[in-house]
Amino acid sequence: MRNPWRYSFDRATGDLWIGDVGQSEWEEVDMQPASSSGGENYGWNGREGAHPFASDGLAPGWVDPVYDYSHRDGGCVVIGGAVYRGQALPSLAGLYVFADVCLGVLETLRIDDGEVAHGQLGLSVPGISAFGEDARGELYVLSLEGGIFRLEAR
Repeated sequence: MRNPWRYSFDRATGDLWIGDVGQSEWEEVDMQPASSSGGENYGWNGREGAHPFASDGLAPGWVDPVYDYSHRDGGCVVIGGAVYRGQALPSLAGLYVFADVCLGVLETLRIDDGEVAHGQLGLSVPGISAFGEDARGELYVLSLEGGIFRLEAR
């Protein structure tokens, strides 16, 4: 990994989710299953995201990120989040919620049968720097521009 920036364990499955900040072009989200014995190689510095970075290109055995996105899309630094396991927002159950500091948009990932589904919550928080969970699994977002916000229904 290059620069893991926030990680969390899914309290229901034990899977480890990691936001890994890229070097110059790609941001990535990695997931290590709870069943893993460890030691995965996520590819830095031979690649950035799932894309070649060093001159030697891709090597066998590297683990692909579950999701990556380009800075050309407006992002700059991925902020790792958490899998929602609270009760207040049932529609979010099992979704990994994360963001990019430059975009501020709350995004989601879900992995079903090896397929990754990406979405957005339609919420923005400027200057996102971290996510947190309370004892009940409700999610909070920390903004460098001031404030801690709890995700809740309106």
